[in-house]
Amino acid sequence: MSEYFNKMMIYLTPLIIIIMAVILGWIFKTYVHRRLKLFAKKTKWEGDDVFLGAIESASFLWFILVGVYIALNYTPLSNDLVGTIRIIVFAFIILSVTLTLSRIAVGMLELYAKKTDGALPSTTMLTNLTRIIIVVIGLLVIFQTLGVSITPVLTALGIGGLAISLALKDTLSDLFAGLHIILSKKMKPGDLVELDSGQRGTVENIAWRNTTLRDRTNNLIIVPNSKLSSATMVNYDVPVKELIVRVSCGVSYDSDLDHVERVTLEVAKQIMDEVEGGVPESQPMVTFINFGESSIDFRISMRAKDYSGQYAVTHALIKRLHKRYKEEGIEIPFPIRTIYQAK
Repeated sequence: MSEYFNKMMIYLTPLIIIIMAVILGWIFKTYVHRRLKLFAKKTKWEGDDVFLGAIESASFLWFILVGVYIALNYTPLSNDLVGTIRIIVFAFIILSVTLTLSRIAVGMLELYAKKTDGALPSTTMLTNLTRIIIVVIGLLVIFQTLGVSITPVLTALGIGGLAISLALKDTLSDLFAGLHIILSKKMKPGDLVELDSGQRGTVENIAWRNTTLRDRTNNLIIVPNSKLSSATMVNYDVPVKELIVRVSCGVSYDSDLDHVERVTLEVAKQIMDEVEGGVPESQPMVTFINFGESSIDFRISMRAKDYSGQYAVTHALIKRLHKRYKEEGIEIPFPIRTIYQAK
């Protein structure tokens, strides 16, 4: 009876270890991990949320793989077979850890980009490159674990990379142009840019081959990175989003220019303080610029928070200034031309 029990335990022990690993993994994921996530949400640092979110899908698998790895020490299988299975299990552990590390790295990259307000723009290209680098390193470690020499693999990658670079010359040109755009900080997602071709839009994403802009009509403009890198462009959000809004106007030659200037500045200041898109702390300016054919022309200079804010500021100024000039008796003359007809 004792001998039979011992034989049964030889087979049951590995199974019990695996079952215990499954139970512990389920408990960790269901209770421990959930409470850790609730605690992480209460902290100021968002990195713990990124870390816990990355390991959520892999933690249960880790318990199972570690359980199988430990159970192999108590299995009656041959040493060669146990060694092979142990290497395979260890390779799966490395692969799972590699994928988890790639998710953590990408999450931290996006978190850093958000915290530094665009110092390192988080785009599809950067996140994909980060994933690829980490996964390649993980695969090299797995090859080494499986007993595959890395040197021939690196040699093959070098030769293959040369062939690929010749075949994908245009693609690689767009890739490195995209990296140049990101690292030089010429633009980043969210910037409003205008190209020398006249196309204007907000940068949506900088991908492997092209950059996506969204114009005011909500259409997408796809521009190859190689062309964008060499294009002349205006970035309305660099170095600051604020810009100067200039509105031209003219008053009658009979007007008191000091009175016109005072009234205009009052209205412009109200616009800055009350209209969304204006800059309240800024001071508008009035500059008389020309003796026109029918009026004395001047320019009103104000500041807008961003490119789109200039339209709200201009719209409100024209309406309020027109109304205020009527109340103050200030005339905005229309062009008059006298024609002498020879008899």
